[in-house]
Amino acid sequence: MKVYVYTLGCRLNQCESEAIMDSFLRAGFQKAGSGHEAGLVIVNSCTVTTKAEQKARRMIRMYSRTAQAVIVTGCYAQMDPEEVSSLAGNIHVFSLRQKGAILDLAGHLRTCLFSGLSMEDALSSFHAPDMDPFVFDATSFSYHSRAYLKVQDGCDNHCGFCRTSIARGPSVSLPEEIVVERALKLEREGFHEIMLTGVNLTMYDHGGNGLGGLCEKLLSALGDGMRIRFSSMEADHIDDRLLDCIRDPRIQPHFHLPIQTASDRLLKRIGRNYSMDHVRYVVDRIRQMRDDPFFACDIIAGLPGETDEDFGITVDFLEKYDFASFHVFPYSPREGTALFGARDFVEERVRDERAAMLRGMAAVHQQRYLARQMGKRAEILVEERLKDGLYGTTGNYIKAKITGSDAPAGSLLDGCISNLNPVEFSCGS
Repeated sequence: MKVYVYTLGCRLNQCESEAIMDSFLRAGFQKAGSGHEAGLVIVNSCTVTTKAEQKARRMIRMYSRTAQAVIVTGCYAQMDPEEVSSLAGNIHVFSLRQKGAILDLAGHLRTCLFSGLSMEDALSSFHAPDMDPFVFDATSFSYHSRAYLKVQDGCDNHCGFCRTSIARGPSVSLPEEIVVERALKLEREGFHEIMLTGVNLTMYDHGGNGLGGLCEKLLSALGDGMRIRFSSMEADHIDDRLLDCIRDPRIQPHFHLPIQTASDRLLKRIGRNYSMDHVRYVVDRIRQMRDDPFFACDIIAGLPGETDEDFGITVDFLEKYDFASFHVFPYSPREGTALFGARDFVEERVRDERAAMLRGMAAVHQQRYLARQMGKRAEILVEERLKDGLYGTTGNYIKAKITGSDAPAGSLLDGCISNLNPVEFSCGS
């Protein structure tokens, strides 16, 4: 039988989806090219925006028409399980606490289906217990060029626009010694890059040594051939200990900061625990240590109470600090959050105009950053072989076609960006 995993949302969801797909492959199932080809579809959902939930509902309905069964998990399934279940008769909801049990489901289904049970009976007979969130052990991946290592889950912040902390619960961290043990196992298996992931990664062990302390131990334990990439970094727990680690060339020069707005007045209003002075300090320090790193950020357009002046402050910051990429989200009210009852909403027309302007800026910034990389020495991780050649991603997050090498996926190669349209990376030049 063919299985398809459809993922919405953050890199942590992507990491967990990879582990789920891997468990089915190991159990003898096939990976479908699309949900329409699959007998079983697993939707890993997101609740960060209204649009994410709308898209999840649309995909669930669509897949339920062709698949024997659709399993839905993730933050949207956690927040609104009854709504999800009502979308079709062949839907099975797994809460976030039960999400890890999907890893054991593959073996159960294989046994049941081989015995002649229907998919419905097989799923109905499966008991999904609450699981440790760190059962998603990236060391189990068997087919991916980059390893994902989940080290943190949950969030203690309660930002005024976000339902993720409600869905995921309080912050929890995988003990340092287990993280190092799993990272060393990945290194022995031949991986050359590990992406550290979490719901709020920089909140890792924030009552102890923090993410900086973890990185010190990882860098001490791992060899010269391993690279570490951060998924997303909330600014409030980026301290000097962590910044000092970024000096190490094994830390990939790619940093995603969910800023949301550059207006200090709005940051305070929405419950963000940092000031823009701290963000500027973080960016300046990293740029002092690393040559033109890739900076990306999240920006919410049209937050309640966002004035023209607030929006102008955000635009000025993005221009001055020249972020290479920014992901723009029009604000949408989320039930259960502090801003849900706000009365000073920005008019939708204005919100959407601001979002469109920011997206236009983002396209210009990305091309400008890419042009600066022409001819610079860099490393690239080989990710996949397509019909027309090899493709990979550089340390500073440029996706390119690779020329001058026939190396297998997972290899780390030296070279430079040699062409921009299309983007090409030449090895050894």
